[in-house]
Amino acid sequence: MARISFAAAFLPALAAAALAPSPALAKEAPVTATPAGKPIDCILTRNIRETRVRDDSTIDFFMNNRKVYRNTLPYACSRLGFEERFGYRTTIGQLCSIDTITVLQTAPSGIPGPTCGLGPFQPVTIAKAPKPAK
Repeated sequence: MARISFAAAFLPALAAAALAPSPALAKEAPVTATPAGKPIDCILTRNIRETRVRDDSTIDFFMNNRKVYRNTLPYACSRLGFEERFGYRTTIGQLCSIDTITVLQTAPSGIPGPTCGLGPFQPVTIAKAPKPAK
């Protein structure tokens, strides 16, 4: 009688499951943004409600007044899209296109990530996400 080990029997299935895209790890579809005016150089930090990092070179700033500003960095910022978080310092209460952001890394803690320059803040209208099919 031939014996098949557990690992030999289930290894192909485990490998296939590990290589399949996971919904939690899958990248979201790109968010469509339509320009809604002329770009500006600065935004008031007190009016930033939330930010969403879209990729290594795109950050959307959602403001308290329901406006959205998209900042497209002049150069890709390594690990920004992966970490999806950043910090900045300002002494004048504004974040401007001449300022920089620093990627906040998860690990190793205490070591800052890359520092990258911002671009102009383009007011945009964000397309509503389509509702999932039933």
